[in-house]
Amino acid sequence: MTDTQHDTPPIGELVLSLRGVSKNFGAVSALTDIDLDVHAGEVVALVGDNGAGKSTLVKILAGVHQPTSGAITFAGKPVTLADPSTALNLGIATVFQDLALCENLDVVANIFLGRETNPLKLDEVSMEVRSWKLLNELSARIPSVRIPIASLSGGQRQTVAIARSLLLEPKLIMLDEPTAALGVAQTAEVLNLIERVRDRGLGVIMISHNMEDVRAVADRIVVLRLGRNNGIFYPDATNQELVSAITGAADNSVSRRASRRQASGDITEGGNL
Repeated sequence: MTDTQHDTPPIGELVLSLRGVSKNFGAVSALTDIDLDVHAGEVVALVGDNGAGKSTLVKILAGVHQPTSGAITFAGKPVTLADPSTALNLGIATVFQDLALCENLDVVANIFLGRETNPLKLDEVSMEVRSWKLLNELSARIPSVRIPIASLSGGQRQTVAIARSLLLEPKLIMLDEPTAALGVAQTAEVLNLIERVRDRGLGVIMISHNMEDVRAVADRIVVLRLGRNNGIFYPDATNQELVSAITGAADNSVSRRASRRQASGDITEGGNL
């Protein structure tokens, strides 16, 4: 796996390490020999075209799929992520793109859904206090924890989903397209939220097609192409470098246009890829 030259040292201890992870679905090879490292207090953006293997990799780490081969080390120990409960208990939390929130329930109920303090007799007071504590730590812009999810904006819903993922105090959180379909203000809110999660010392894996969002918060950018590693980059990488790695084409209309715009000084940050 290639790595652009960069003198930024690892941010914290190594939380997650993958070596040679592959996944086959019958005769179809979805992932081949994937290597990936994530450190504490680091945001790693996972980018690639549709079908590059991003979702498969996230599902392996979430315990939904099991790898065909390869080794996974978490918090310094070899692990087998047999199912989602195992991943959660180890300290790997996942916020999928659909968020899996219940529209008719309030914020507290969504944060504690399935994890009520006392299933036989709900401790509403402690649940509400814990919910406020989590949201305050994230500087969330939510007026009340007793309003239904249906009345919240897209950015606020993402905040609730992330707060729920922090309930079990994970070491790593994975975010699948966290800014998809959000407006400018809501996107900024979620990107600030990601930075606060990183500031808590968590490792963060962020899947995104939006290069502007990736550059805004990522410490490293890992490119997957056709189920394989295709380079590690940093936010100062050029559009042409990233497009070439993602598409596998050193010379195409997108990279040529980006290169011309960058050379003319019209653009210094990437857009959607």
